[in-house]
Amino acid sequence: MKLNQRLIAYLVFAGTLFLGCGSTGEILSTPIENIDTSPLKVTDLTDAEAKNWGHLDLVKDTIPGMSVDKAYAEIIKNKKGEKVIVAVIDSGIDIDHEDLDGVIWTNKDEKPNNGIDDDKNGYVDDIHGWNFLGDGYNEQLEYVRILASGDKTNPSYDAAKAKYEEEYQLWTSRKTQYDQIAQVIKNADETLSQHLGKKDYTIKEVNAIKTEDQNLAQAVQIAQNVNANGSSLSEATEEINDILVQINERLNYNLNKDFTGRKTGDDINDLSDKGYGNGNVKPVKKSESHGTHVAGIIAAERNNGKGANGVANNVEIMSIRTVPNGDEYDKDIALAIRYAVDNGAKVINGSFGKSFSPHADWVRDAIKYASDNDVVFVHAAGNDAKNIDSEPSFPDDNVNFAEISNTYITVGSLTSKYGSKIVSDFSNFGKNNVDVFAPGSDIYSTVPENEYESNSGTSMASPAVAGVAALVRSYYPKLTAAQVKQVIIESGLPITTKVVVGGDASNVKAFSDLSKTGRIVNAYNALIVASKL
Repeated sequence: MKLNQRLIAYLVFAGTLFLGCGSTGEILSTPIENIDTSPLKVTDLTDAEAKNWGHLDLVKDTIPGMSVDKAYAEIIKNKKGEKVIVAVIDSGIDIDHEDLDGVIWTNKDEKPNNGIDDDKNGYVDDIHGWNFLGDGYNEQLEYVRILASGDKTNPSYDAAKAKYEEEYQLWTSRKTQYDQIAQVIKNADETLSQHLGKKDYTIKEVNAIKTEDQNLAQAVQIAQNVNANGSSLSEATEEINDILVQINERLNYNLNKDFTGRKTGDDINDLSDKGYGNGNVKPVKKSESHGTHVAGIIAAERNNGKGANGVANNVEIMSIRTVPNGDEYDKDIALAIRYAVDNGAKVINGSFGKSFSPHADWVRDAIKYASDNDVVFVHAAGNDAKNIDSEPSFPDDNVNFAEISNTYITVGSLTSKYGSKIVSDFSNFGKNNVDVFAPGSDIYSTVPENEYESNSGTSMASPAVAGVAALVRSYYPKLTAAQVKQVIIESGLPITTKVVVGGDASNVKAFSDLSKTGRIVNAYNALIVASKL
């Protein structure tokens, strides 16, 4: 769960101050100059830059985007490419969103709502994809499922137990902390409202208060501190309550050993038990926004005067609802990958992952199936700021670093700040298991009900690269999936400097040691290199 960093800043301050007081490489085929001569961005991003920074150009804009706008202006122009189906294996997608409704894949071989599997693919009424979760939303984390099974012979049981105990303690402590902070904020708001005789007071009115009353003075100080971080007490209360909803979901569902969220009636340990779920690929609630955000990064309709521009302009998004609020099931992921391949996807995006995988072989076999059938699979590296060469992260495309796929791309996340802080503080890394990095911090994109917001994660970096893969496949359709991967990883901009890892200023590494290539993805370069092939 990603917590609002600005909010954390003043919450930590409030918690400490008030709760503690008596209460407890080489660029291929392109003239772009050496990256290390590029100037640093010394000013804050404008609103327009913030909403589009991942598409900007390092040399022209001093922002380490993927040069998408430059690619359209100088290479694509008015060229007509081929349609490319991109499967988004994720939470539900709002296929009626104003910026996505024109780019949604439709299964023309299936007649809607007739209750018949017209195309005989094993899925009834799969018009825009498939929903492997059915009506489910909340789920346990995988290590909780392992622990709840009671099977102590499971080789992962002890590790799952240790992980559970660590996480349960963390989240119960976090709940206590935020409950206390919420109460402090509430008390301050009530004290100020009572003193000023109204609820909608201003910070100017708060600053004018002169008092020797300790409680009122403390309320003034809290309001001033919160305001200094850009919020009012009422806004802070709303943000804290949103965080508490997420904390309670984590404790009540994700970490609850007695909770069962599966509603599909299938046997999760039987890969041949198929056809469960339904054809409704939309989110079950507005807060299920992840898949919609990911889809927009890839393919939000370009230059239509609305919210955001996707990377690719010739895409049909196939929605495969597979990722719940909790950990995905290996069976669902394996079948989702095969569904995407069998129904025409040429690029798959997977912005999901976990540290335990009881049926990792099922997923790995599906990844190989995608590779064998000429499909590019782009996957998020994960958000634990860890080295996934030494700590497990699933899915993966290798056994002891011996790869079973030559079309699988793992992506780490970048910030908009070129320099030592270019790597997102949450991003996983790995010299062997991460291929490239791409924009992933504060990425503006679509969310349900015709809305837009900025989110961060390798979940955002992965679809950016999937969009580039779709661009290459659209304009250079004769290239194989393996060639598309090679184009993307070889055409990236190499960074030869040292960077801060995990947001820890004392943890500095050469950027070249964080991935196989030491490169950041560049759409402009990728199209040039693709043209040479």
